[in-house]
Amino acid sequence: MLGMLARLLKALNSESGPWAIAWAFVLGMIMGLTPLFSLHNLVILFLAMSLRVNFSGFLLAWIFFSGVAYLFDPVADWIGEALLQADALQGLWVSLYDNPLARLLQFNHTITLGSLVFALAFAPVWLFISYYLIINYRKRVQAWFVKLKVVQALKGSKFWSVYQRVNGLRGG
Repeated sequence: MLGMLARLLKALNSESGPWAIAWAFVLGMIMGLTPLFSLHNLVILFLAMSLRVNFSGFLLAWIFFSGVAYLFDPVADWIGEALLQADALQGLWVSLYDNPLARLLQFNHTITLGSLVFALAFAPVWLFISYYLIINYRKRVQAWFVKLKVVQALKGSKFWSVYQRVNGLRGG
């Protein structure tokens, strides 16, 4: 866990694009808020592994939102139940349930349907919040940290140059 956090901080402090990190947070949020053993989570995992997003950020967001998901379960249940009982959508649900492949999506479960709809609706908001937080972290926290006397003394020491050389050889 500390290793993932260190890799996330490294990504936040690197030249990685803030959008790539923000998208990692969004994909982790979607996967964390929805039930784990769902077909759509395989798609989310595939996207996280194939797109150029920060995988540590994805994993940390997934872990965080998996814990928060229990607070949103009543809301997800309510959304899922409202969608499943909507008269206008009855034909869609019957056709999905009659199709064996579509049944794997588990949209007949209120929590699965409601949490996915909630997560997809919240995704654009979380994307811009994440982007804003990353930009402000880089402007304020990172700039403040670099100005500390301890950090300046450490960066000016022989230890820092040896560390940079070893880290460069290792590919980090």
